[in-house]
Amino acid sequence: MSAPRLKPARMWPADVIRVGGYGLRSRPLRGILSALGIAIGIAAMVGVVGISASSAHEIERRLSAFGTNLLTVSPGQSFGDEPVHLPDTAIGMITAIPGVESVSAVGRTEARIYRNDHIPERQTGGIIVYAARTDLPSVIRSRTAVGAWLTEATGRYPTVVLGSAAASSLAVIETGPDSLVWLGGRWFTVVGILAPNDLISDFDYGAFVGWPEARAQLAFDGHPTTIYTRAAESAVTTVQPLLGATANPEDPGEVDVSRPSDALAAKQETEKTLRALLLGLGGVALLVGGVGVANTMVISVLERRSEIGLRRSLGATRGQIRTQFLAEALLLSLLGGLGGVVLGIGITAIFATAQSWSTVVPAWAMAGGILATLFIGGLAGFYPAVRAARMPPTEALANP
Repeated sequence: MSAPRLKPARMWPADVIRVGGYGLRSRPLRGILSALGIAIGIAAMVGVVGISASSAHEIERRLSAFGTNLLTVSPGQSFGDEPVHLPDTAIGMITAIPGVESVSAVGRTEARIYRNDHIPERQTGGIIVYAARTDLPSVIRSRTAVGAWLTEATGRYPTVVLGSAAASSLAVIETGPDSLVWLGGRWFTVVGILAPNDLISDFDYGAFVGWPEARAQLAFDGHPTTIYTRAAESAVTTVQPLLGATANPEDPGEVDVSRPSDALAAKQETEKTLRALLLGLGGVALLVGGVGVANTMVISVLERRSEIGLRRSLGATRGQIRTQFLAEALLLSLLGGLGGVVLGIGITAIFATAQSWSTVVPAWAMAGGILATLFIGGLAGFYPAVRAARMPPTEALANP
């Protein structure tokens, strides 16, 4: 009667992790260097996604702050050489359009502004002087960083509000009776300095004078050069086609209508394209890390032939040997993946903080990074594991 055939002992998950971690503990420096390749690839991918997500969050914050329902109306190009003007009545006619919530305007003047009356005339600093209505900040959702905006009272006197870049160029840091600038051949008092405007960046280099004062002292003809229209969110698509004909019924084709928020939206789309490119580069780095893991596991199999032969001679099956080396590759990749995710989050946080953004790292990017490492690790460790399992015990013991 033949002896009963013994069944190999079953390897529980804890056993798999223990034997898989043996190779990493026995050669820690090699394991760290191999995991570093994986970590760099994952950090690149998580960092790219995190920085892009933080940037997109900031753009969305700006869009929500300024609104996507702001429309601008300005003179277009004429067929001849004659300048194109918007009618004086354009603001009132646009206000009457159903769905329009508020309307304001600015008018560009030919006046020049200087820090004092001793500055050469040609050194304008690129600052544009505008005639502005008192309701402009409420329509474009701008705010003053120092002082206040023009009012019905101050708008009739030689007072001016400076954009942030204009104030910096003129070295004006405060407002009040002692803060004077030379504008249009006379002294104007600075009553306000605007905060930077992300939606209408031209205003950062502007100087704003009350509409009545600009007509009286700066030879302003009263024609608005840009009309800002705030429409109801649900009415933007119906209001936008009507603005040209309403602003200038005689020549609607000579009117340009745009939406400033489209520039921010276009920037967001551009960053999506750049993110796809950088993700590809991160994928290449991850692939290189996977090759490093495969190389480490092949060398490990060759160096540990005596261990493999001894385990086989003591009853370990091919499946158990294969599981041991595959688990080692997966653990190596997992360590690199975790390190890469932490490094990627750190890179995102540093960059976002430097840009004064909120740090945003999508959960899918972190989970995807870990899953990608396990997939790469499984592929990288599969061949070495199969090779170790197929090694005959006698050959392994004969070639230590």
